[in-house]
Amino acid sequence: MRNDTERVRRIRLERHGPLLVEGPVTVTGDDGVTVTSDRFMVAICTCRRSRTYPWCDTSHRSHASRADAPSPPPHPGEAETGGKT
Repeated sequence: MRNDTERVRRIRLERHGPLLVEGPVTVTGDDGVTVTSDRFMVAICTCRRSRTYPWCDTSHRSHASRADAPSPPPHPGEAETGGKT
């Protein structure tokens, strides 16, 4: 039997929105800084507009009307294949 830290986490991708992850979670940023949330569901920012990054503060909504616009270029340091793993 798995313990709580080994259990399978569900992740949901939101079109033009955050990455929704069943919590609690620990997130390590590309700068090495680690943050933790004990919430049962966590919204992780994927647009980097959030003032509370890596947590989503819904800043992406102000750009939702641009849904037909092309995706922004990758963030500095990320490979063109979709980011870091």
